Amino acid sequence: MIQVGLVGATGYTGVELLRLVSRHPAARLSFVTSRANAGSPVSRLFPNLRGVVDMPFTEPDPQVLGACDVVFFATPNGTAMAMAPELLEQGARVIDLGADFRIRDLGVWARWYGMDHACPEVASEAIYGLPERNREAIRQARLVANPGCYPTAVQLGFMPMLEAGVAETGQLIADAKSGASGAGRQPKQHTLLCEAGENFHAYGASGHRHLPEIRQGLAADGEANVGLTFVPHLVPMVRGIHATLYARLRDPGVDLQSVYEERFADEPFVDVLPPGSQPETRSVRGNNTCRIAVHRPEGGDMALVLAVEDNLVKGAAGQAVQNMNLMFGCDETLGLDLISALP
Repeated sequence: MIQVGLVGATGYTGVELLRLVSRHPAARLSFVTSRANAGSPVSRLFPNLRGVVDMPFTEPDPQVLGACDVVFFATPNGTAMAMAPELLEQGARVIDLGADFRIRDLGVWARWYGMDHACPEVASEAIYGLPERNREAIRQARLVANPGCYPTAVQLGFMPMLEAGVAETGQLIADAKSGASGAGRQPKQHTLLCEAGENFHAYGASGHRHLPEIRQGLAADGEANVGLTFVPHLVPMVRGIHATLYARLRDPGVDLQSVYEERFADEPFVDVLPPGSQPETRSVRGNNTCRIAVHRPEGGDMALVLAVEDNLVKGAAGQAVQNMNLMFGCDETLGLDLISALP
């Protein structure tokens, strides 16, 4: 059994990890940490886990966590990089669901996150945990940087076009919407019911922290000069991301549907829908799938890609479990055969 430690288990991503790992047939929760809740049963904070995860929260002790096979960090930015070197030295593998290891250029990282990186020597070996691109490298990794929720949907949506070289890359547009859980569990005025309900607004329009991560990923498709406009929005729902992506085609005659179907034919968690489809966020709620539909309005030279995912699953905890499966030689889909509940 894979012995699992979870640091920072009190947020929405943390409880989603607990839900998935607790039912994973090849994994066992060994330690679940929270400084504020140490000694308190996990199920007291998360009643959905009563009878499933009955262990108490503990203090995040690196010596104890180092005995685990893998340690997940579902923590604020800046936490994982302070503990990762010691855990790796003890032989544990690390999957960080925060942003500490996502951006390779640490000068860029410092500008966007407002702090110097604590372990540049370790950051250099981190593998970006998007399985659809880095599957083989993830299998061998000691340290995986789990992608952000918006970057997952945007990169998967653009990836086939950029890899095939059929789209102009100078003026890509990503118009993305997320449910309120993407802002985390800590109280914030803009996610209060009276503020978010019956409301819809953009944020980070002049620059969002996920922008350099997305640009880095799109450049990995062989396009050195990627021009991207990325605008996130908050919508009054709990879960889900809907990314509407625009790119001008170099060859208006390309069969874009075939490009996407062939690229993702063997991907267990990317579902390319039939022509004319309109993916819905509720169709991926609670599961690890990114559903994609491809359009060419009026048969013109503009490609329109619609991508939906659950921001807490494929955009966070589910993808982290997918990475764990790869790192420990399990079937990639193990523990992730989840079906959305409708309505």
